[in-house]
Amino acid sequence: MIKSVAGQRLDAVIHRLFPFLFYWRLDPNALTVVGALVSVAAAVAFAQGRFALAGCLMLFGGFFDLVDGVVARHQGTSSRFGAFLDATLDRLSDMVLLLGICVYYATVREPGHVALAGAALLVSVLVSYSKARAELVVPGFSIGLFERGERVAVLAAGALFGVLVPALWLITAGSTITVAQRFALAYREMERLDRAEQEPLETTR
Repeated sequence: MIKSVAGQRLDAVIHRLFPFLFYWRLDPNALTVVGALVSVAAAVAFAQGRFALAGCLMLFGGFFDLVDGVVARHQGTSSRFGAFLDATLDRLSDMVLLLGICVYYATVREPGHVALAGAALLVSVLVSYSKARAELVVPGFSIGLFERGERVAVLAAGALFGVLVPALWLITAGSTITVAQRFALAYREMERLDRAEQEPLETTR
């Protein structure tokens, strides 16, 4: 939802706030990789129970994730591989962060919290996969209350302010609603496309 609200205005905001990004010819793919590595470091901090550090690292890694596409568009170097790399490493970051939380709660013997973090991981992956799969059939498939931007913001805030468990509940609930929204839209649009393909066949019989 954050992404859809920001839209194309994001590029102008990034140019205004971080003009130094455009002084040199930075490699957008390198920015993507650095952001993912910082997320892995945040996951390690989560696993060690250093939640405040993990939250700070998440925000730092999120900066790279935010600007890599803007830099690519500014340079005119946007590519299919860049989009693939960005999407793939986003999934890696999502999973490794929640995996780090699972490791921590397993270490301190909190099985309920391990299950909660695992559920958050599961529905987070489903949010991304449902959209990727639907877009193969339905162009411009875009709906969702709780997308990646919201998940990252809530998880980072939960880590920084010491409310990680409520944050995990919010991520799990919001992501579940988003999956349901996407299933409903996919069903409606795919049924419409199926009917549109069948109508010409019925008229020729």
